[in-house]
Amino acid sequence: MKLAWILWLASVLPPPAADSLCLSTTVYLEARDQSVRGQQAVAEVVMRRRDSGLWGPDLCSVVTARKQFAPSLVSPRTRLSNADAWAEAVTVALESERNWSLPPGERREIVPGASHFAATAIAAPSWRTAYQVATIGDHTFFKVQSLRPRKS
Repeated sequence: MKLAWILWLASVLPPPAADSLCLSTTVYLEARDQSVRGQQAVAEVVMRRRDSGLWGPDLCSVVTARKQFAPSLVSPRTRLSNADAWAEAVTVALESERNWSLPPGERREIVPGASHFAATAIAAPSWRTAYQVATIGDHTFFKVQSLRPRKS
């Protein structure tokens, strides 16, 4: 599957299905070579950003926001070709969405407060000196800013 096709499909699906597809794609592109815990942490950052409303009102808007996550950084011709990693990314994304739908006090948070992450061995973002929440696998998770859910 090519990234461009997946993003097109997400644009025509109803919102809940589109969000699950966008989150799965991001988990795959950002963390397919990481542990399940590392993949869950990536999904958590995406959902925390969605809840803040600063990057968009839904998961697809968040992950395609300019220069934020892999779907907006890699070539649209990128192929998602590892079927096992795709299946795991979908499972992680769906379980993460279920967990995140719980009331805040009942959620299992892996990287509490993290709003950003980076593979610091290959990237040096300007915010890399922010508070480090955790390092899981190749990713370090940061609390760059306090994100609060937008008011409904």
